[in-house]
Amino acid sequence: MAKLELNERKQRLLMALVERHIRHGQPVGSKTLATGSGLAVSPATIRNLMAELEDMGLLASPHTSAGRVPTERGYRLYVDTLLASSTMERPDNARLRDELRQMLAPDQSPEALVSQASRSLAELTRMAGLVAVPRRDVTTLRQVEFLPLSGQRVLVVLVVNRSEVQNRIIQTSRDYNEVELRQAANYINKTYAGCDLDNICEGLLSTMDADRAQMDVLMQATMDIAGKALRQDRKDSDYVVSGESNLLEGGQMDSIEKVRDLFDAFNRKRDILHLLERSMKADGVQIFIGRESGYQPFEEYSLVSAPYKVDNGPVGVLAVVGPTRMDYEKVIPTVDITARILSAALTQL
Repeated sequence: MAKLELNERKQRLLMALVERHIRHGQPVGSKTLATGSGLAVSPATIRNLMAELEDMGLLASPHTSAGRVPTERGYRLYVDTLLASSTMERPDNARLRDELRQMLAPDQSPEALVSQASRSLAELTRMAGLVAVPRRDVTTLRQVEFLPLSGQRVLVVLVVNRSEVQNRIIQTSRDYNEVELRQAANYINKTYAGCDLDNICEGLLSTMDADRAQMDVLMQATMDIAGKALRQDRKDSDYVVSGESNLLEGGQMDSIEKVRDLFDAFNRKRDILHLLERSMKADGVQIFIGRESGYQPFEEYSLVSAPYKVDNGPVGVLAVVGPTRMDYEKVIPTVDITARILSAALTQL
């Protein structure tokens, strides 16, 4: 779609109408804009300008009102204008940063930080907050410890990457005592500390296949435990969502079905994960308004997203989902700042 160029008067009128519609949710009339747009023109001139904006596909006229509402195209032009202006530097951004630094302190696990970021987005915007779980291409072993449990089970304590701690319980072929488990851990820590888990597992499996007949009992035990303990689960991408109930607040009965469709999309995850994947490749904030997403459940909703990073590389995406008439001037910097604070917290782990 070709980019529209508006003269200053039409742009100011569009911005004023969209902001009024976002605040009140009602069609906006010419008399309202004549007093609230800052344009020193008559209501008749406002009506002519609104008609021109409607002809350009930026406004629409609901059947039940003489006022007008923004279309998706109108919202897109409004958002692009916001992003190109200095209005995104809100006076309360410094307070928002301080608040998020407290919520996302780097003394939590990555899982806790992701969950807290999702809740923070929902609380700050009163919409739904989504955060894709961090995706790392390489997981580096720092240290491993094995502790015996009942029923031929072993507790595995893994320290990976910088200081991330993972606990796993594995089922073994027999009971192992503390001495065997300690010797197995010592061997792995001495041989493989600093190596990628995937490479460790491949090395262990190769050793088991090639030399099983020559291994002594201790080495066979080590390989058995390590092969199960260090294997990474390759689950599909996932995300945490909070604040879905916020989307029901103030909703009209005729929109309940649309909210239900969106909730179904949250549960199916595939479509949203695809949107987040597209956002992963973006530099900074990415915004899908209504049908721009390409998915039917989002036709009356917008998704504002931004990637978050570890060591300057993107590992996940966070987003806010809400109605197309969301307060973009507030939501966009909230998403952007949250992504930056989460990135800083995860990088310090």
